[in-house]
Amino acid sequence: MSAYQKEFEQAKNNPEKFWEEQAKAIEWYKFPKSILQKDENGIDRWYADGQLNTCFLALDYHVINGRAEQIALIYDSPVTGQKQHYTYQALTDQVARTAGMLADMGISKGDRVIIYMPMIPEAVMAMLACARLGAIHSVVFGGFAANELAIRLEDAEPKVIMTASCGIEVQKIIPYMPMVNKAIMDSRWKPEKVIVLQREQCPAELNSSLGVEDRDLDWSLQLEKSTAHDCVPVNANDPLYVLYTHPTSRCRR
Repeated sequence: MSAYQKEFEQAKNNPEKFWEEQAKAIEWYKFPKSILQKDENGIDRWYADGQLNTCFLALDYHVINGRAEQIALIYDSPVTGQKQHYTYQALTDQVARTAGMLADMGISKGDRVIIYMPMIPEAVMAMLACARLGAIHSVVFGGFAANELAIRLEDAEPKVIMTASCGIEVQKIIPYMPMVNKAIMDSRWKPEKVIVLQREQCPAELNSSLGVEDRDLDWSLQLEKSTAHDCVPVNANDPLYVLYTHPTSRCRR
């Protein structure tokens, strides 16, 4: 019997035992005593009483275990010609400070954050920073029309939007703030803050719409003032992010 077939048979014949063994490969704050149980609606829940943190497993765990100087993230943009490499240590430090920035704005476990950004390193940092705090992020593709963003604002009810001043598509620069402003204006839900990463290709004028003072904040300036934030333990079945597809789906941690 092949190794794969052996693992397959174990998972099929004794799933709880199999997944208990797999769970031992993960660093937990609290190892689950219950591997599989049903909730009040009869739905299966794995590791329901376990506690962990996705950001810790993605970053801190590797720093602690000797991979601090290994490359964790490579950014290679054919559009802007920029190339950046981040080690596990550097990325952990950036994410921890980004989490601190969010915490300074009142974001904590269970809060929602919309990430409306281009595919740049800060988008990854934003997602991991939310996970670090136990907050629930929802990525909205940068450049989506204001109406699409407004729909997601109304459903997710985020405290904060994390965005950039613009996106770049080949030779076309797409300003994001006009769409963010219109989405907020059209939505019944009004986020408390909009954190804007200023890009040199098209800096945005902040707090220029809707008559709202101090709503928009410069990402870089806020990051300079922030301090690193530790990972927050969360339950294994707490939501990690909201992913809008058809139909809407939510991913567990």
